[in-house]
Amino acid sequence: MLSTAIILTGFTALIAQIVLMRELMVVFYGNEISLGMMLANWLLWTALGSGVLGRLAARVKRPRVLMAALECLLAGALPLSIYAVRASKTLLGALPGEMLGPGAMFLVSCASLSLFCFLSGGLFPASARLRDAGSVYLLEALGAGAGGLLATLVLIPYGTPFQIAALLAAMNLLAAAALARRPAILALLLVPIGLPRLESISRAFEWRGFDLAAVRNSPYGNLAVVRTEDGASLFENGLVIANVPDPAAAEEAVHFALLEHPAPRTLLLIGGGINGSVTQALLHPSLESVDYVELDPAILDLARTQFPREWAALQANHARVHIRNIDGRLFLRATPSRYDAIIINLPEPQTAQLNRFYTLEFFREAARKLAPGGVVTVAFPSSENYISPERGDFLRCIYKTLGAVFPHIAVIPGETVHFIACPAAYILAADAPALLARLRARHLQTSYVREYYLPFRMSADRMRDLAAQILPHASTPVNRDFAPIAYYFDEILWNTRFHGRYTGLWVALMICVAMFAVPLGAGRRVGLSVSAMGFTMIGLEMLLLLGFQAIYGYVYQQLAILTAAFMAGMAAASWRALRFPPRRPMRAMAITQLAAALAPLTLYCILIALAPAQAAGRILFPLLAFLSGALGGYQFPVAAKLFANAGALYALDLAGSCLGAIVFSAWLIPLAGFRNTALLMAAVNAAPTWLSAADARRKPAP
Repeated sequence: MLSTAIILTGFTALIAQIVLMRELMVVFYGNEISLGMMLANWLLWTALGSGVLGRLAARVKRPRVLMAALECLLAGALPLSIYAVRASKTLLGALPGEMLGPGAMFLVSCASLSLFCFLSGGLFPASARLRDAGSVYLLEALGAGAGGLLATLVLIPYGTPFQIAALLAAMNLLAAAALARRPAILALLLVPIGLPRLESISRAFEWRGFDLAAVRNSPYGNLAVVRTEDGASLFENGLVIANVPDPAAAEEAVHFALLEHPAPRTLLLIGGGINGSVTQALLHPSLESVDYVELDPAILDLARTQFPREWAALQANHARVHIRNIDGRLFLRATPSRYDAIIINLPEPQTAQLNRFYTLEFFREAARKLAPGGVVTVAFPSSENYISPERGDFLRCIYKTLGAVFPHIAVIPGETVHFIACPAAYILAADAPALLARLRARHLQTSYVREYYLPFRMSADRMRDLAAQILPHASTPVNRDFAPIAYYFDEILWNTRFHGRYTGLWVALMICVAMFAVPLGAGRRVGLSVSAMGFTMIGLEMLLLLGFQAIYGYVYQQLAILTAAFMAGMAAASWRALRFPPRRPMRAMAITQLAAALAPLTLYCILIALAPAQAAGRILFPLLAFLSGALGGYQFPVAAKLFANAGALYALDLAGSCLGAIVFSAWLIPLAGFRNTALLMAAVNAAPTWLSAADARRKPAP
């Protein structure tokens, strides 16, 4: 029963992490800096729980009873945390759809995750009183791997957060009753029965004052439809992605690109078609075929039921409109079709997932799929006249990236800036008279993109002024798959909305000093090695996930497999270290740390090689995840034999991971790129490798 309870600890923690992270994404939009802060708070509180409750676990005479008590408290902590997250925006006085700054993000995630993570962290040292720390680490890794698979494949698609919380609560209460040998605990099973009722109560509180029509959880995020006086708004992870109907946005999304082509016959529209963009595109009489690509099928399911008029318009043109439920980049790479216009109708690259549609590699793929005379267009929020320095950096980066592929680019100013690019074989009609002539020739009945609008929007002085403000400098970087600098520029833009620029960097540096001072100040070289390994492990995991996403474009579908492979590697290596312990532990520590120093650079080289060899990568990525997990999985049981306090050692492991969660997501990968990130990870492991090697030479094990 003890082994089952320890496995359940890892199982519960990972499922709860997935559930709570998804809930926090709805509140804080889900860009990488927000995810990094959430994960950092998760690891920080887990580390504190392991360190503080580890001291209690070392003193109690009946550790089984302590474990049972923590299991009981954990059963109630998850539903409380979910409710706290959903109530946070209302309690802060913010409206649904309103963005919150880094300060509010840090405080809310810190407060809402505190109870669950503190208790979860305390279960490790309590378990280590009954089993050796290496075995506990192994069993928790097995449970986490199983939990990740079950959550991604079954629980998230088919259950609500409070239903999942009820299931986990019941399992933990059963484990507590068995551990403490007190059947009276089973009476608490009445509590989980009522937890699913909190779903509707908490949703009503979360959207208080709004007419919430529908909520849907999908593998890609949380979707909500809110009724308004004039129609409805579709929210994804807390922010509006479409207002229906929205004729102004629909017209602007497609007509600029299609008017630039003399007679467009084929169109690829990636994203944003449910607000009427597809219907507007079909007004062009020459258009014969539209491929509309939408990654999340739940968006189309909601459109079918919540936006019947717009859905009927799509269906009425089914002979010309082909709806594809697939990642837009993956579709572009696989399709044999050629297009006269490719329109990227997606938000700006506020996440690494979205950044993939604005990179040099993507634009090259798009250029290969253009028919002769075809155009590619992207658009971003801006302002009518003044371009801020931060917005200018971002737009210059996009301009230079497009220019590396397309020699001819027209930039149309306004509250939304449109970049329209084409190959050298075709010269753009980048002035209002030419577009007006085509507008009249095609007899387009438009309300916004029309005669009175285009001359003002595309006046010669405005276009010259915008071009001067966003003309790339010699130092302007190019946005690439493995160097996503445009995402970093957009992150700065996001921070400036809250009167700060490098929030992620400064928070990361403060945590760096605090976390790495702990093992150094205590003179614990083993602790330093474990902290560095925790930092490296989360970095390898993020490089793998973002690398898979950049190459294949559907990491969400493979997240369960890669996570399970990572945990399986941890478990297998932990078993190996426990079953066949090294005769010279410090030497084994040095070799493992050297492998951790070489692993990031090796992984980077493999990712570069895999980019053109896609079929092989689908097989190799799980293997790479397995090997990455094996590094930390082997080190921890060896380190546990050299470090007296299991709870403190586990806390140091989590502290390194906490640092990595912020550094990699919010700053290092987008700013420095994959290669420089790999070099820094190697440098972090250099000192622990040298110290472990020195100790191995000086104090060989007998």
